[in-house]
Formats: sequence, C-alpha cells, structure tokens
Amino acid sequence: MAGKREVLLTDEQWEMVKPFIPEVPTTRRGGRPRANDRACFEGILWVLRSGARWKDLPDWYPSPSTCWRRLAEWEEAGVFVDMWHAFIDELDEQGRINWDEVFMDGSFAPAKKGATTWAKPNVEKVQSGWWWQMAKEYLWHVPSTRRRKRK
Repeated sequence: MAGKREVLLTDEQWEMVKPFIPEVPTTRRGGRPRANDRACFEGILWVLRSGARWKDLPDWYPSPSTCWRRLAEWEEAGVFVDMWHAFIDELDEQGRINWDEVFMDGSFAPAKKGATTWAKPNVEKVQSGWWWQMAKEYLWHVPSTRRRKRK
C-alpha cells in the first residue's frame, strides 16, 4: 500500500505506554522473530481510530493477524485496563477530572430495517460484557479517588 505513514504515537507517548506491555522472553526454538510491540500497538490504534477492517491495515504495520493476536494477548493480560487505571490516576493527580461530572451511558438503540416504532432490545445485548467490564472498572476506581466531603 503506497502512501505516507501516519504518526499515531509520539516517542513520549510510547515511553508512557511501554511499561505496561509485557516482555516476552526469547526462545531457542527459532522461527520468525516476534513483531515489534510498538508497531503492533500503532497498528491497533490505526484500526481503532480509522474504523477500518483489520485486512485494510497499511503495509507499514505488522500483518493484520499479528496485530489482532497482539491485541487479544494484551487484552487477556489486562494491559489496557492497567494502562487506563494509570492514566486516569495521572489525570486525577493533575486535577483534570471532575468526579462529580463523570457518568457512563449504557444505552442501546436498535435500528430494525423498516421498523416504524422502537423495539425493546434483548437484555443480553443491553448488558454486554463490555458494559459490565466498564461498570466494574468505574466502580472500582471512583471510590478510591473520590474525595469525601467533611462534616
């Protein structure tokens, strides 16, 4: 794919992210060398930012399957949740989060083809795994950082 490579992550941003990426020891078994973590992270960011399909990932990133597997590996290891906690803590320490204004929207509005009225969504779809994960993380985090009013 021809074109100019888009910079999605500055060196400073990568230095903030890098400590959360687990190190994988090298083995003596041989085989193909492991793809660069930063390149995979940027490939993941490219897909998330563009909304494109994995197979449309530009050639300057590792293969779509490699980036997807790395995303799954890091998700399983809790890398993104740990990163989120650390960055939220940093923003809170800087006074850049007003916890009184934080909220979460878990609404779901299906658009049925040819429907003239709104239909009640399936309970499983409304309370998806993502929703529960974010609710759990929010509830875990907010009480630990929210400042209590003195009487």
